[in-house]
Amino acid sequence: MAEHDIPQLEIPESVKAALNHWVQQAAQEVGRPLRSEIEELRAQLAAAHATLEENEDQITRLNGELRNARNIAADALVGKAKDQLAIEGKDAQIADLRGQLERSVAIAATLSDAKLAAEMELVGATTARDNYLAEAAELRTQLEACRAARRAA
Repeated sequence: MAEHDIPQLEIPESVKAALNHWVQQAAQEVGRPLRSEIEELRAQLAAAHATLEENEDQITRLNGELRNARNIAADALVGKAKDQLAIEGKDAQIADLRGQLERSVAIAATLSDAKLAAEMELVGATTARDNYLAEAAELRTQLEACRAARRAA
């Protein structure tokens, strides 16, 4: 045999099993802190996931409240707009009624002036009639006096 020829050694099964067992134990011991850290990370991930679900629930609830608030605000704006239109309509009605009242007052004043003028004409006509009647009575008296004086003469 030459120096370079080294015979291959066969590792007995018992040594292989012992080495395998030793490697597994060493791996478990080396991996134990990693497994612990993995478990801690899994717990943190589960907690983060629960927090995320809570936040999503809260976001969903807040979005619903925001929609409701927007609806309430929109309804309030619509109500305000309707009220403003009603007020403007009432203002227009008041202006129209004011115009009608002013026209009615003007017509009433014209009618009152016409009635006063007619009453004054009536008073004037009555006075003139009374004057004519008085004059006619005086003329009858004079006529009767003239007739009586003719008869006596």
